[in-house]
Amino acid sequence: MARKPFRIGRSNSGLGLFACAPIAKRAFIVEYLGRRIPTKAAQAREAKTGARYMFEINSRWTLDGSARRNKARYVNHSCRPNAEAALVKGKMILRALKAIQPDEEITLDYGKDYFDLFIRPVGCRCRKCSARR
Repeated sequence: MARKPFRIGRSNSGLGLFACAPIAKRAFIVEYLGRRIPTKAAQAREAKTGARYMFEINSRWTLDGSARRNKARYVNHSCRPNAEAALVKGKMILRALKAIQPDEEITLDYGKDYFDLFIRPVGCRCRKCSARR
């Protein structure tokens, strides 16, 4: 039986996604799964309830990744990420920006809007920002 390429574990930011085996630069890591909803509805949900697993595809559509089967929801923000998001054949995927070693946390830059709305008020806990303190 093949071993999963990642695992969910504890990180500075809560739960995170960690590599179980080496991941090569530009390699596919995981697909961001979720129901496709209008971006305006997603923004209203974020403002009203603080929904945090919304992944904006474009100005019209957003993925609601709150379902637990969406393993990509555990990828935490980093100001110096090792993964990036890409829309490939209508699917939102995460792929490695650089080689990722086993037990290294998989991180993504969430973008300015998300950062300003959710992270800045409580302070960034990524490795780069934590090292500055």
